[in-house]
Amino acid sequence: MEAILQVRDLEKVYGGRGSVTRALNGVSFDVRQGEYVGVMGASGSGKTTLLNCISTIDSATAGSIRIENTDVTSLKGGRLADFRCHKLGFIFQDYNLLDTMTAFENIALALTIAKRPPGEVERRAREVAAQLGVEDVLDKHPAQMSGGQRQRVAAARAIVTDPALVLADEPTGALDSKSARALLESFRHMVTELRSTILMVTHDPFSASYCDRILFIRDGRLFTELTRGADGRKAFFDKIIEVMAVLGGEAA
Repeated sequence: MEAILQVRDLEKVYGGRGSVTRALNGVSFDVRQGEYVGVMGASGSGKTTLLNCISTIDSATAGSIRIENTDVTSLKGGRLADFRCHKLGFIFQDYNLLDTMTAFENIALALTIAKRPPGEVERRAREVAAQLGVEDVLDKHPAQMSGGQRQRVAAARAIVTDPALVLADEPTGALDSKSARALLESFRHMVTELRSTILMVTHDPFSASYCDRILFIRDGRLFTELTRGADGRKAFFDKIIEVMAVLGGEAA
């Protein structure tokens, strides 16, 4: 299956003149189309830096990041902004919805920015909202929704432009267990039915157990990875816990 994301020998160094922090040190991996991959590691391991580099929020010191065969480390200015708009979807822990807009307007915004025809904007926004079970809150503002509804609206916004890659940063961190489970089930639907490709940073083994594969980062390096394969979610959860114990406790 085609690799949507190819990370090769990625390095990120902060500081200088005798005070250097090597946040990433030669990280390489692929993510295939339609795959749901989690990234775990202790605080300071480099997992957030990795996501920031892939999302183009931060720039790598060395190495390459290719998304659909485009080396994003070489993009600048308008080309980078255009790539981010059309090829990447983002889901954050704190939703990042615009409070003055309804759920429909939040979902449709990316399509409007991309200058899609009004009829397509209407159809696509409602279609994705229905797929993620938030069609009944489309006329509500974020303050009128539950945390779980806000996060599923954010997920709908992330996939409405059909991006090559969806990047999720601790998406269940602000949710109660029921809302977290509903969101994670929505992610599975996005992968299995909508063929979305998701890379998710999480500290939570329950959330990670919904993934197809987990990359464990330690001290800026890829420590190991787990593939779910034919395992049920409970068996995969137990394997994740075992790796976390080797890493030295909770991957926070």
